[in-house]
Amino acid sequence: MFAMTVRDHMMVAHSLRGEVFGPAQQLHGATFVVDATFRREDLDPSGVVLDIGLASEALRSLLSGLTYRNLDDVAELRGANTTTEVLARHVADRLAEAIDRGDLGDGARGVASIAVTLHESHVAWASYERDV
Repeated sequence: MFAMTVRDHMMVAHSLRGEVFGPAQQLHGATFVVDATFRREDLDPSGVVLDIGLASEALRSLLSGLTYRNLDDVAELRGANTTTEVLARHVADRLAEAIDRGDLGDGARGVASIAVTLHESHVAWASYERDV
């Protein structure tokens, strides 16, 4: 299995529901380093997993819609408890949609799975992986 990863970041505000989150139930800020890993069995005719430039642009574009926003007010996330895990799934799902639309080029159609990891800090992160 071949893999290619692009990285970006986002800075958001949000609040989490549930006593388990303690003070994070209040509105607070978070900065996430976001890795998106694309996997496929064989390389495309150009010898790559997919176009790294298009993948970087797609991730940057997706995250720009969330950066400097209060996630509690984002329509797509309304009602969701925006934990790191939930946000990782949201990003992975949007990237899969971008592949379906052709935004990552024809070569990306051979991608078998996407894994998104959100790093909350240098000691804590969460991931979500899905088939494409």
